[in-house]
Amino acid sequence: MSVIELSILGPGLLAGLLVLATHVPMGREVLRRGIIFIDLAVAQTAGLGVIAAGVLGWDAHGIAAQVAAFLAAVTAGIFLTWTEKHWGEVQEAIIGALFVMAATGGILLLANHPKGGEELRDLLVGQILWVDMHVLWPAMIVTAVVLLCWYRIRERLGRIGFYMLFSISVTVAVQLVGVYLVFASLIIPALATRSMAGVSGLAAAYVIGASGYALGLLLSALFDLPSGAVIVWSLAGIAALWKILPRRR
Repeated sequence: MSVIELSILGPGLLAGLLVLATHVPMGREVLRRGIIFIDLAVAQTAGLGVIAAGVLGWDAHGIAAQVAAFLAAVTAGIFLTWTEKHWGEVQEAIIGALFVMAATGGILLLANHPKGGEELRDLLVGQILWVDMHVLWPAMIVTAVVLLCWYRIRERLGRIGFYMLFSISVTVAVQLVGVYLVFASLIIPALATRSMAGVSGLAAAYVIGASGYALGLLLSALFDLPSGAVIVWSLAGIAALWKILPRRR
């Protein structure tokens, strides 16, 4: 443990747990609805808002960038609510098109930026090891509000409520851990536990997600590898073991 700086890994793990708090139940709902790539599309759109804020000269971690990311994600949520109502049979294709447009939009905005490649990499892979508590406190508050709405009033909010809550949680998550980890957190635990219903399936998904983040952060610190990429592979490895190894029902 002398090799591993707990003051760095601790906030990173907490950031991962905050992302999992909302993304595990949402991932199971996304899998049930069959709109798998919605997280990528909304996360990439939120990222486009952050990039636009940076191009305008605003602090990428300031309030203005947060508002830009939120407005971009909510706009995507409203758009997807409308398309699901009118063209539900091709919703997955529309989600894919939105992702491609947001991704290429970011590339275009950063085309003449002197550090465009670095900015784009940070958006995709994230900088989970560099989060600190002054960023995590607001994320905790937003996560608590989203979870309260998700479990108490989501059904009353209808289709638009789902997309709004989803957009808010993704806006927070993408700036903590990056686009790739946001998608992995949503889909991988849900895939591993798709045959399990109710509280047991939800609990198992949380265990898989938390174990993946903890193992990934540990391995990235020990071997000096990019944390986001290692966590994605750790999540996938633990999910695969969960499906392969026999377990008592």
